[in-house]
Amino acid sequence: MKSPVAGVFRSLRGYNYRVWVVGAFVSNIGTWVQRTAQDWLVLTQLTDHDAMAVGLVMALQFGPQLLLLPWTGFAADHFNQRKLLIATQATMGTLALALGALTVAGVVELWHVCVFAFLFGSTAAFDAPVRQTFVAELVGEQSLHNAVALNSASFNSARMIGPAVAGLLIATLGTGWAFLMNGASFVAVLISLACLRTAELRSNARTQRARGSFTEGFRYVWGRPDLKAILVMLFLIGTFGLNFPIFISTMAASVFHTDAQGYGLLSSSMAIGTVAGSLLSAYREKPRFQLLMTGSAVFGLGCTLAAVAPGYWFFAAALVLTGAAALTITNTSNSLMQLSTEPAMRGRVMALRVAIALGGTPIGAPIVGWVASQYGPRWALGIGAAAGFAAALVAIYVLARRR
Repeated sequence: MKSPVAGVFRSLRGYNYRVWVVGAFVSNIGTWVQRTAQDWLVLTQLTDHDAMAVGLVMALQFGPQLLLLPWTGFAADHFNQRKLLIATQATMGTLALALGALTVAGVVELWHVCVFAFLFGSTAAFDAPVRQTFVAELVGEQSLHNAVALNSASFNSARMIGPAVAGLLIATLGTGWAFLMNGASFVAVLISLACLRTAELRSNARTQRARGSFTEGFRYVWGRPDLKAILVMLFLIGTFGLNFPIFISTMAASVFHTDAQGYGLLSSSMAIGTVAGSLLSAYREKPRFQLLMTGSAVFGLGCTLAAVAPGYWFFAAALVLTGAAALTITNTSNSLMQLSTEPAMRGRVMALRVAIALGGTPIGAPIVGWVASQYGPRWALGIGAAAGFAAALVAIYVLARRR
């Protein structure tokens, strides 16, 4: 009889996926170190607790997902995915080292952070859809859902470690060293990509270069009501709900008056929930649309509890619940869209998914940051709660139409 643990980690039986996960995990730790340090740098060192500035940096970092959509989906469907990943990962590592050097030298200013956030986001816009669809090359269709969930588990396990490491680095060495650490961490994923057995990769179907391939992706999604519903839900959650750099940093600094280590601990607390959500998703054999409804409703509840939290530890516990719900939504939507999409269209569909989920940040982050600055972070969390409940209503509507 197969044990539950073996079922959860079944994708790790393949050599290529094991190598990829190890390199990605090290790099993911560095990514969370930089995200935490960047928000703290902007909020406490470059501004006087200006949540709108944090929102601006987020908008610049995630805006390219939408701005560059015509090219990111094209690249994911037409180019060699492994080579493209090597290029994007090397570029992001170089940018992190450059920002770290400026910060360590003591000359960094807010506009520097804004420029690097945009450059980093532009590179990540090409990286994200390729990284998501590359999983199919590593494990094949049969284990795709499990591998997607384990990828999220790896990313969010790093989320438990990264913010805590960032808090320690900021307190002992300074913010710049957090950026330098992230830059160095990209070496691990570059080594893993170089060590893959290319003969064992299950190459996805590649489309021929032709005019109109970008609009073809839009037409494909427009003709699929199930995909449209998922994208509407992702837009609501991604635009107004997934602004936790603002939520957590402003609650930590303005409400609970904690230091960088306390802020890092709150970010790690949320990661406990996201890892739990990822492992539960890995255990399931198939993704189901009903999970999107449940996850959205629980996300709204978690944000509500966080908004009314009377103390630091209650807030941390609410973040655990919210993190589990957020990962249920993102993992389920990822697997549903990949498994139900033709392989030749997968890159463009996933680029559109990433653009909708993250590209709404330039709209939502400044709004949420303004609300946090004017009315307090608890009201900003209320916006996240409303987004979760609204997404749940969309899912209820779709399920009712099906029945």
